[in-house]
Amino acid sequence: RRLNQNNFDSNLNFQYIGNMEMNIAIKALAALAQETRLTIFRALVQAGESGLSAGQLAKELNIPNATLSFHLKELSHAELIIARQESRFIFYSANFATMNKLLSYLTENCCAGTSCNTIDVCCDEKSS
Repeated sequence: RRLNQNNFDSNLNFQYIGNMEMNIAIKALAALAQETRLTIFRALVQAGESGLSAGQLAKELNIPNATLSFHLKELSHAELIIARQESRFIFYSANFATMNKLLSYLTENCCAGTSCNTIDVCCDEKSS
């Protein structure tokens, strides 16, 4: 199913959807549009709420500390990760609230506002 001019609701407001403003969504997507940052973010999502220390991230992902620090700063500015100090260590975890807002923003008006399976809508099935 494709969206065309005839079934597009021009009254939809894409500036603010699902508790996220467009400029915040753009900042988050821009941060994730870089291979190292996407790898870091995915590792933190997999780690769950407990997160990983900067040292663990550097070791597991084989990223130099200075490079890791730069990318963590970018993800933090995009509000995609949360840092917390425990003793001498800083632990980073994915900001699941921001991640869920971003997902909601991207899928808010999927299928013209009706319930649908995005895989069925977005991907053509191959006939056998």
